[in-house]
Amino acid sequence: MLRMELGNRRLRASVWMTSLAMAGVLLFGQLGRWQWHRAAEKRALAAAFAASTAAAATELGTRPIAALPRYTLLRVRGRYDGAHQFLLDNIIRDGAVGYEVLTPLQLEDGRILMVNRGWLPLPGGRREPLPDVALPSAQVEGSAPISASVPAEISGRIDELPVTGISMGRAPPDMGPSWPKRTSFPTAAQLGAALGQRIEPRELLLAAAEPMGYRRDWEPRGNGFGPSRHVAYALQWWSFGALTLFLYFFMNIERRKP
Repeated sequence: MLRMELGNRRLRASVWMTSLAMAGVLLFGQLGRWQWHRAAEKRALAAAFAASTAAAATELGTRPIAALPRYTLLRVRGRYDGAHQFLLDNIIRDGAVGYEVLTPLQLEDGRILMVNRGWLPLPGGRREPLPDVALPSAQVEGSAPISASVPAEISGRIDELPVTGISMGRAPPDMGPSWPKRTSFPTAAQLGAALGQRIEPRELLLAAAEPMGYRRDWEPRGNGFGPSRHVAYALQWWSFGALTLFLYFFMNIERRKP
């Protein structure tokens, strides 16, 4: 039993209740702290995105892509592999479900970089058939024949592959012979396994002005919601901690008898 004199009042609480209350306060405090830091991370991502928007694109050269700051604006050269593309499933824009199209780009030094060419809706609102994401030949205009390998000199932002908050949302690409392959929130290793090649761990978000793309109104790709929602959740968790402490004292303080 915990006893404490507080002026004309006395705190009398069992060890079990005290331990439970303190554990709750600690838990709520840590949850609030985590949400507060998540808000700071989202603000930092938004700031990095805005800074890259104002910057000029730089040549990638031999720099390792994994070491570059997120959202670095790059200019790269290589050849699109139009025969082996991926459709990132379950991507929502303006309430509509669709795909983001990932196309491998073999850089001049041999590295394979996945280029996100943008979002397009489900054809006719149905999951079948798959959309036509073939690349036209760069040498022929109009009704150009389809080319499996298309030279490209493009610019875009380096970003992480999209992720989901729950593992059940992941679906690696199938290993069958058909292309393009539909997949949900894959890892770079899973994409590389389907291609049979090692790929760079990040993607390039194709700039809106570049050809052979789809909808590309890119925004900072934070998981879930924005900073203000995280701040609201932090304040909510901390209020639960304060309420727990209040109830602990309210239920266990008694007036001392004269």
